[in-house]
Amino acid sequence: MTNKSGHTRTDSASRVIQASPQTIYHAFIDPQALVSWLPPEGMKGQIHQFDPREGGAYRMTLTYETSEHSTAGKTSEHEDVVQGTFLELVPDERVVQQVEFDSDDPAFSGTMTMTWTIKAVPEGTEVTIVCDNVPGGIRKEDHLAGFRSTLENLAAFTE
Repeated sequence: MTNKSGHTRTDSASRVIQASPQTIYHAFIDPQALVSWLPPEGMKGQIHQFDPREGGAYRMTLTYETSEHSTAGKTSEHEDVVQGTFLELVPDERVVQQVEFDSDDPAFSGTMTMTWTIKAVPEGTEVTIVCDNVPGGIRKEDHLAGFRSTLENLAAFTE
């Protein structure tokens, strides 16, 4: 699948977290937990809708905490509004979502698929995110930095 800008890029990141797969999975399906760890450094989140079941939807806004930031938001200068659908929820193993940004900029159009894999390892739990069909307007280095920050936040929240 390609997005409207014709890009088919895939980005991914992984981290071992010293928490159980059950604890990690719960952090994905509890909206108060999710909004506390998902926003990368420099952003805060707000959940508007959250229905954690296969076929269920969510809507959230990620807002830059200050007016000084290196990249503009996708929806407005300071915000990313995201509409998502839960495609697959496998307790303690996997969360698959389709994500669309509310944006008038065609560089951010299309549907991105985010697959979060949760796997028990001797050191704790390996959490891997793979994003397929990344919109071309998202710079790879920014996306990877956001992944690292989000995974750090998840570790801090669950460890």
